[in-house]
Amino acid sequence: MKLNRTMIPDLSVLQAFECAARHGNFTLAAAELNLTQSAVSRQIRALEDQLGVSLFERIRQRVVLSEVGQSLLLEVVGLLGQTEEMVLRAMAAADGKKILSVATLPTFGARWLMRRLPNFLERHPGTVVNVASRSQAFDFSVDLFDIAIHYGQPIWAHGICTYLCSEVILPVGSPDLMSRWPILESSDLAAAPLLHLATRPKQWSEWFELDGPQGADAFHGSRFDQFNMIIEAAVAGMGFALLPRYLIEEELRSGKLAIAVPRPITTNNNYYVVLPEGKSDNPTASAFQSWLIEQVSPSETR
Repeated sequence: MKLNRTMIPDLSVLQAFECAARHGNFTLAAAELNLTQSAVSRQIRALEDQLGVSLFERIRQRVVLSEVGQSLLLEVVGLLGQTEEMVLRAMAAADGKKILSVATLPTFGARWLMRRLPNFLERHPGTVVNVASRSQAFDFSVDLFDIAIHYGQPIWAHGICTYLCSEVILPVGSPDLMSRWPILESSDLAAAPLLHLATRPKQWSEWFELDGPQGADAFHGSRFDQFNMIIEAAVAGMGFALLPRYLIEEELRSGKLAIAVPRPITTNNNYYVVLPEGKSDNPTASAFQSWLIEQVSPSETR
């Protein structure tokens, strides 16, 4: 059913609702919006009357979202975010520049993409790139990105996945650690201090199954929940880590990390470039996809 436009709340009313919900206080919301407290109250009351629901409950000196209000807030925050993105894109494109919005995995973006991105901009002058971190798949109709970089299987609702590269994992350690704990063969790592990524708890176990002593204790050692932390821990000499080559290119070049044993493995997941369905004719996004594939080194491909 298509709503009559008179039934759609004004954007200013939705802004007042979001601000009041965030502060839990109409007075603070009014100060942020440069309005009076009574003006914010009227806007909230008008929204409640229009929707026929109660959005807030008054408790002492605070206003608390009702159950309906909590549900509505998620939608309103998304709508305001889309509106802000639309305005910023329009302003950026006012001088004729092409805008490309990219969603990337946080560590991939920081350690691989950022070092190469200037090359793309040199090849495509007049392009403005907006980059945001996204760890999970999202709805392209809600988050208005032109392209995304995805790790996992080639599955994305309403998205078209194109293979980018596989993930090559290597056992690495700092030169200081390896001088204290010489590694001549894979079995030497079995008793060495190991570093683990919390989201991949079985990785050392899988590595030992392929190239190491059977029954080795692969679960001892410190654990970290972010790649950046485990990389810094490895550089500091806390232990040996299994890390994707693309994340530690600079550390390997500079000598901060070295390969302990030349026994790489590949994971069951890969990296993909994702374009939203129905928007694959975007020439800037297509050029970026081609450029990404070109940037992948032979060691990162199948």
